[in-house]
Amino acid sequence: MNKYQPVIGLEVHVELNTKSKMFCRCSADYFGKEPNTHTCPVCLGLPGALPYINQQAIDDCIKIGLALNCQIAEKSLFERKNYFYPDLPKGYQISQYRWPLCTNGKLMIDDGKIIRINRVHQEEDTGKLTHTKDGTLIDFNRSGVPLVEIVTEPDFTNVEEVREYAKKLQQLFRYLDVSNADMERGDMRLEANVSVKRQAAEGPLLRHEASEPRQRRGESELPNYRVELKNINSFRFMVAAIEHEIKRQITEIEAGKKLTQETRGWNEDKKCTYLQRSKEEAHDYRYFPEPDLPELILNPKKIQQIKSSLPELPWDKAKRYQNEFGIKKADAKILSESKEVAEFFEEAVEHGKKHQVAPQDIANYIVNQKPDITSVLPTQAVEEIKGKKVGVIEDLKELEKLAKKSMEENQKALEDYKKGKTEAIQVLIGGVMKISSGKADSRKVKEVLEKLLKSK
Repeated sequence: MNKYQPVIGLEVHVELNTKSKMFCRCSADYFGKEPNTHTCPVCLGLPGALPYINQQAIDDCIKIGLALNCQIAEKSLFERKNYFYPDLPKGYQISQYRWPLCTNGKLMIDDGKIIRINRVHQEEDTGKLTHTKDGTLIDFNRSGVPLVEIVTEPDFTNVEEVREYAKKLQQLFRYLDVSNADMERGDMRLEANVSVKRQAAEGPLLRHEASEPRQRRGESELPNYRVELKNINSFRFMVAAIEHEIKRQITEIEAGKKLTQETRGWNEDKKCTYLQRSKEEAHDYRYFPEPDLPELILNPKKIQQIKSSLPELPWDKAKRYQNEFGIKKADAKILSESKEVAEFFEEAVEHGKKHQVAPQDIANYIVNQKPDITSVLPTQAVEEIKGKKVGVIEDLKELEKLAKKSMEENQKALEDYKKGKTEAIQVLIGGVMKISSGKADSRKVKEVLEKLLKSK
């Protein structure tokens, strides 16, 4: 395994939560509805029916692109991507290939690594197939729902990076309020392009789909094949599928077999990937400009207006909590995970200023107590924290007296600590808490004890 380096690119598809579909006025709220009740001649691809562009979907796609530091094209174009699957009634999908809305973005993951975003583009979703023992049923309610695809460069080298990136995107979609990003419902779906290369390998190159269509020079060499793992709707399944696929490919290479382009699915019951079809290249889809839709000419003022409307992003919010309120890094990340929790925290901090309740105490309360913020008010949280602090012993001289008494009453723990068993300090802390009836500040107790023990 150590002889090989995984090379992974990720494609994330997210359904937008617009009221209507991408190119018609049918309701996009299709989940759980009677099959084939949210359809019309346009999304069914009937002869003579002409599509028209959903402005809100375009704005939402631009929001995602801006949040991912992309360049926004002032001119964009829809194209027909031709392939004949039963879930596409038109026989083609309206998508973007050569003229995407957003390009050249980036997203930093927690370890500081930059994941490059090749493109963020707008397209339409397909229908849904349900396979039964008697045949296959088709529901076109989902057909035509606005779909945004976010494509990375092949920058991932392990599954943890993939998981973290995908979770950050889910968080971003919810912060921007462009999608529920519910993976169980299929609002967000993951696809990975996976290959492996020998360390310092040499040989012919083939760019990943994740790096097309942009040409780049001076980039590290990529393997001459790729395997696409298709339509996975769970972070856990994606990690398992990639891990299995990496092992499978290494086994094939070690056995002297040649790996080729292909698309594979994930069988959760058997815990393995399986072949679906040989992988197509861009020319196989016969892209050409959609003749029934005009060019998208974007006004720079409109783009700036959308940029100004973006909320503070979660990772920026977490940094602000650390710098402005002195919140611990791990707590700041938890507090900024959702807009609702972040708003609860900030309102509580504002109220806490009047009652001298520190932001970190509020953070501790939210992180540890996990209050139901739908029923508990921020003001109530502050009052509860304040009430618990009444009678707390924080005076260092008083705590020192209690610590000395605990040391006298717990001689064995004292001797153990002197012999190097540092965990024995917990017994001494427990002794102080018992003597003080739980009123001593436990954090300060530990500091006082450590100081006294050093002097012994």
